[in-house]
Amino acid sequence: MHFISRCEWAFLALLFLYSFIPAVIGLVRLPELFGGPAIVPPNPRAVIDPVPITLHILGSSIFCLAGAVQFLPSLRRNRPALHRALGRVVAAAGCVSALTGLWMTVSYAFPEALQGPLLFAARVAFSIAMAALIAWAIVAIRSRDVAAHRAAMLRAYAIGQGASTQTALFLVAMTLFDTEPLGFSRDILMVGAWGINLAVAELLIRRAFATAHPVP
Repeated sequence: MHFISRCEWAFLALLFLYSFIPAVIGLVRLPELFGGPAIVPPNPRAVIDPVPITLHILGSSIFCLAGAVQFLPSLRRNRPALHRALGRVVAAAGCVSALTGLWMTVSYAFPEALQGPLLFAARVAFSIAMAALIAWAIVAIRSRDVAAHRAAMLRAYAIGQGASTQTALFLVAMTLFDTEPLGFSRDILMVGAWGINLAVAELLIRRAFATAHPVP
């Protein structure tokens, strides 16, 4: 894809790298879910009911990795048909990720140390919000409201990338305190990751709006 600029390649590489750890950890867990050896520490909830987490891993990986490509201006400008086709895949994967996340939250039994009431409520709320944002993005683009479409997809992408920011915050916390956050501190860290992502998304949306509508 020679039409992609060096700056866009760098942006794409950065997002791929940011998504790498949670995506790879998820993908290497798939053999375990179907009776293979456990490459990473086993998850008993996933082994008992592997369908939602399998769909969640696949949907999230596609949404985060393929979704990064969708933000490239040169792709939208030079390959609009590819952008639309890939967008359908990304939207479907994002809905699978959101709805299976909701499914696991309400059906899996988590110990209190791994999910308290705050994290439970946040997971439910963000799963529903992510699916609703993708649905709104589809409605907006069908109505030719490109700005609303891009804003909704960016917000949905920020929610979908929650695991990447959570991984980064966990690594920082474990480096500083030499222990894995559990209980309420874990809930705060997990919810805070979504907050950080959404704050960045809102800044990008405001910047794009200011660029498109400069003050005279």
